[in-house]
Amino acid sequence: MNVVQVINVRWYNATAWYALYLGRLLRDAGHGVLMVVQPGTEPERKAHEFGLPVLSLDLNSNNPLTLLRSARQAARMLREFRPQIVNCHRGEGFFLWALLKRFGHDFKLVRTRGDQRPPRHDALNRWLHAEAADAVVVTNKAMARHFLTRMKTPERALWIIPGGVDTEAFRFDPEGRDRVRREFGFAPSDVVLGLVGRFDRVKGQKECIEAVSLLRGEMGLSQARLFLIGFDSATRTREVTDWLDRYGIADSTRISGRREDISACLSALDLGVVASLWSETIARAALEIMVSGRPLVSTDVGVMPDLVSRRALVSPGDPRALALKLREAVESPTFRESLAAEQRLVISQLSGRDFLTRTLSLYQGLISA
Repeated sequence: MNVVQVINVRWYNATAWYALYLGRLLRDAGHGVLMVVQPGTEPERKAHEFGLPVLSLDLNSNNPLTLLRSARQAARMLREFRPQIVNCHRGEGFFLWALLKRFGHDFKLVRTRGDQRPPRHDALNRWLHAEAADAVVVTNKAMARHFLTRMKTPERALWIIPGGVDTEAFRFDPEGRDRVRREFGFAPSDVVLGLVGRFDRVKGQKECIEAVSLLRGEMGLSQARLFLIGFDSATRTREVTDWLDRYGIADSTRISGRREDISACLSALDLGVVASLWSETIARAALEIMVSGRPLVSTDVGVMPDLVSRRALVSPGDPRALALKLREAVESPTFRESLAAEQRLVISQLSGRDFLTRTLSLYQGLISA
């Protein structure tokens, strides 16, 4: 089949990753794929890097002439590429594809919701998600409940597809673990706690730093070390280092910066941490930590309650609660191993193959209906 993935996203965030990884899986399975991207963005560059066919359309403009030009290009693409499926991963532009379908273009329209913020509960959005879209894909149970109860999306049209993780690119790497721990000065006796993600307020780096400060200071667990696997984004590294100085753990923390050997960096951890304040609708970093065999504790946002047990979850924005949970993990290797064992069962159903199989079941069902 021919499939269009629409990712008019400016940043290479989880939404963009979900769409691009899905595009690669579909292409490798022999399907025709076209990625519609916002011009001049990181997802556009990544799509080219992955060798995926690209159409650059400005779907986010406020200029009516620009949007009209993009609509004409989209209509031409539909006539020439003749996709059976158009999958929109962002709300901006979704209305355009709904109109193109309404005006006679023959394709099935899918809306994949990779944002934890619920859509506005108004007549237009209810029409888009309950009638215009042939299917709505969400990545967690909480968002599914919202669409069923508030948006009135028919149950038959709602699919939970949490994505998947590349088990070839991410796995436990014992040699990489030793190399990275030596590089960053982590001793064999250290318990290395790792938070993975771009430096951004949503990711909770500040709260994690405060929690580790409580862990090392007030709680006396000096073997706990913090590894921030991330780099400048909305928050600058300078601001992160200021937090480390303020909370007195600059000497016991390392910052990775941009790395190509992410699998080795994840393997260097003894415990992964998701401290996000909201979002985590797709939780790419969490999946990569889990498939690397590292136990994980998390705030209970987004998809995380679907991935880890209640005993590994804390409320977001509560450094003391996070510190208490980290203390339990640092003090008890048995606790860490039991979490890892539980999470191995979860991740065993979230490979790239699982992601592709679930998505193809949806697409093929729509085409044959």
